[in-house]
Amino acid sequence: MTYETFRLDSLDHHFACFINRLDSAPSQELWMAAALASNATARGHVCLDMEGAAGIDVLPFHAAATPLRAPAAERWREALVSCDTVGRPGDYTPLVLDGAGRLYLHRSWNHERCVADGILSRLAPLPLDSERLRACLDRYFPLVADTPDPQRLAAVAAVTRRFTVISGGPGTGKTFTVARILALLIELAGEREPAIALAAPTGKAAMRLRQSILLAAERMGLPDALRARMPDRVQTLHRLLGVVPGSVSFRHNRVNLLPCDFLVVDEVSMVDLPLMARLLEALPDTARVVLLGDRDQLASVEAGAVLADICDHGVRHPFSPGFSALAEGLCGPLPAATGPAPPDNPIPLNDSIIHLTTSHRFGAGSGIGSLSRLINAGDGAAALELLRSAAHDDLAWQPLPAASGFEAAFGAAVQAGFGGYVRATTPQEALLELESFRVLSPLREGKQGVLNLNRLTEAALGLQRSEGEPWRRLLPVMVTANNYELGLYNGDTAVLMEEPGSGRLAAFFPDPEGGLRRLSPLRLPACEPAFALTVHKSQGSEFERLLLILPERMTEALSRELLYTAVTRARRRVEIWCDEEVFCRAVERRIERSSGLRERLWGRGGG
Repeated sequence: MTYETFRLDSLDHHFACFINRLDSAPSQELWMAAALASNATARGHVCLDMEGAAGIDVLPFHAAATPLRAPAAERWREALVSCDTVGRPGDYTPLVLDGAGRLYLHRSWNHERCVADGILSRLAPLPLDSERLRACLDRYFPLVADTPDPQRLAAVAAVTRRFTVISGGPGTGKTFTVARILALLIELAGEREPAIALAAPTGKAAMRLRQSILLAAERMGLPDALRARMPDRVQTLHRLLGVVPGSVSFRHNRVNLLPCDFLVVDEVSMVDLPLMARLLEALPDTARVVLLGDRDQLASVEAGAVLADICDHGVRHPFSPGFSALAEGLCGPLPAATGPAPPDNPIPLNDSIIHLTTSHRFGAGSGIGSLSRLINAGDGAAALELLRSAAHDDLAWQPLPAASGFEAAFGAAVQAGFGGYVRATTPQEALLELESFRVLSPLREGKQGVLNLNRLTEAALGLQRSEGEPWRRLLPVMVTANNYELGLYNGDTAVLMEEPGSGRLAAFFPDPEGGLRRLSPLRLPACEPAFALTVHKSQGSEFERLLLILPERMTEALSRELLYTAVTRARRRVEIWCDEEVFCRAVERRIERSSGLRERLWGRGGG
């Protein structure tokens, strides 16, 4: 792991000073370790890789202070071993140093341990009636010739394990697969009614999962009795766990477990390490878990890259001999592995990871599909050439307009893009039109940041608000902070329109159950305009068309994962405004997050 320059803030400085005061032998090495561990956690890392941080420049909190440099790795570790405030894994100390030179804040080490234990404890194979399972598989996942069927394979994994990951890009059939798995499990349960929970990180993602499950159930042509048993309630993870108002804890925890036999979580790339730890702790040991997501997307805003770590960052290992024999007997040919066999493990995780690779949305001739694959491969030159070639109707590119012409060009683009939205006459119509076009940016601040882009969009559409006017008709807003009392969560989106009958302005949120929820603007939690979204905020959403605007200079926000996430939010068309060099550098830059979870799960690394 290689870090860029560390820039300490006030929290890092004061935390390091506190740890140094707490220790019986304060030292510069301890102060530096505590400051950088705090800083790394705030930047999304789970821990500080001391080998990677050794010798790195450190800019102090006080601007006038002399720049510092992290110590050499071996001397640094030796200095920490004798500190009272630094312990080994399992010690109750503020900082934890493992055998591989990873330094954790104690809570981060505990979260990582909980996630690893929660997964590894669910890997043992379950007993099964193979002939009965084969009959059900033939109904829900009929074999086609002698070609590998990853969806049928995913069903075998979900039935024979208590932990399964189904990973794949947009349109690969993750939710359709899990809907058929649910029907299969309900049928196998017989008269017993399994407690099934469906969840996603955000309200928008929960709503999309519900719609996909209902659509798949309809297409399957299930018997009425079985269809009536299919779950149709999808909750956000916070709502599922039961937030305690005024507290950071949840109602369901290791003591008060969730009443759940089978849990499906969608958009897992958005789930951070602490939330995943809370979720797995709250599940009964007997519960089955199926995680759905795209391992190549941006990691969560908060600490960790949980899905990528679970999937060994995309390495496709061969299955164990036992699972291979079972799966070949039930599914026929298996997909080819592309990576080495992992270290010997009596209960291997690789039997629980299924990759779906065939996109039913982006076919071989899709520009969006081709561009996303080139971005994932890190080939900036080829990706730019594809963009500039104008060979695909679903891709468009233009150089970032000069400052003097940016507002006019952007205004024309959003007038065309949001034309249907501004003509909407009902909340339902407005929310539907809002899904047809959106503007995305990596940044919040600056000329190409979403704050300015939203302001320009309001002006271009004639929706400017006067000073002191927080709301107006047809303003879309996105909640930016969880409000547990109202049941509104970060990322929930509403449109402001008149209430039928009264004519009063109200915020209308789509309900995960399929209806509308109405709220007075005076009761809205913290929120902001949502014509333009950061790429992070767009996760869990899809739009027919989108305009992606990159900044004029390379920034830390830009990466391969960010571009891939942005491009794959579009179903039909992507337009990108960018500088060529900035685009290529972003494609070639991969985000890494320091963590020990990958090593815990895949049997490498120290303690």
